[in-house]
Amino acid sequence: MEKEKKQLGVAFIVVLVAIVMVSAIGIIAMSDKPVVLQGQIEATEIRISGKLPGRIDTFLVREGQYVKMGDTLVVINSPEAWAKFQQVNALEDIAKFQNKKIDDGTRRQIVRSVEELWNKSKSDLQLAKVTYGRIQALYKDSVVTSQRKDEVEAMYKAAVAAERAAHQQFLLVKDGAQKEDKESARSLVDAARGTVNEVQALLMDARLTAPENGQISTIYPKRGELVGAGTPIMSLVVLDDCHVVLNVREDYMPYFRMNKNFMGDIPALDVKNKVFKINYISPLGSFATWRSTKQTGTYDMKTFEIHALPVEPMEGLRPGMSVLVNLDELK
Repeated sequence: MEKEKKQLGVAFIVVLVAIVMVSAIGIIAMSDKPVVLQGQIEATEIRISGKLPGRIDTFLVREGQYVKMGDTLVVINSPEAWAKFQQVNALEDIAKFQNKKIDDGTRRQIVRSVEELWNKSKSDLQLAKVTYGRIQALYKDSVVTSQRKDEVEAMYKAAVAAERAAHQQFLLVKDGAQKEDKESARSLVDAARGTVNEVQALLMDARLTAPENGQISTIYPKRGELVGAGTPIMSLVVLDDCHVVLNVREDYMPYFRMNKNFMGDIPALDVKNKVFKINYISPLGSFATWRSTKQTGTYDMKTFEIHALPVEPMEGLRPGMSVLVNLDELK
């Protein structure tokens, strides 16, 4: 019996020693484990959009294609804008004609001509008003789209403006040319020219070009679809602006300082010890704060977002690639 107790005691001691040894080995292994932070390569993304509403006519690029600054990306067709351009050009011609002739006095032929233009403007306004009323009714019945309603409303407002301008021109030539009339005529020319320039600026966006060198990542609409003013049409990734983004806990921040360098590995390119330079540090929101239990004497640790640029250009670097930073190597 005593022998059996002795054997149990020895076995207990052996098990206890084994547990202590395993725990010690585990603690040593965990304490020697390096702290590795994982970041990601990101790049500037530009959303291509224009001021001209219309229909996508032609895509001159495809997703994944590399483009250079100034390359034409897409062509937008807007018949309404071109019609408006012709209209404002005609109004500018009228204003220039009146300004040129007003110094010589107003002839009867000019009065009749301007009156005819006014009558035509009134007819156009009446037609636009009737059309707008019909479209409004159809829109309330959900027969036509809001895009079509907006187009007709714009045409109606343009007709109102054209009729007012023609009326003012008629009154001007009818009353004769005084000093104030001459100044008014010159002002009308300037106003008409400004309207032409405004429409020309819109039509410049009929062909959208690349603002930077880069790669087309995503094209949103399909060919033939309508797009509104400011609607994103495609995204352009500027690969020359690739940088690494790291989320670093506050107690690791002593390893990272503004304008300082650190090294990281890029597994996707099988690159070791690539040097990056920090150019941006900013705290993240409260959602990224490490909360303390307040029982161990610790504190709530914030998380900081760090951006760093490659010190030397690297071929093949793409957004989405991982970057591993070993803090033990930064000591």
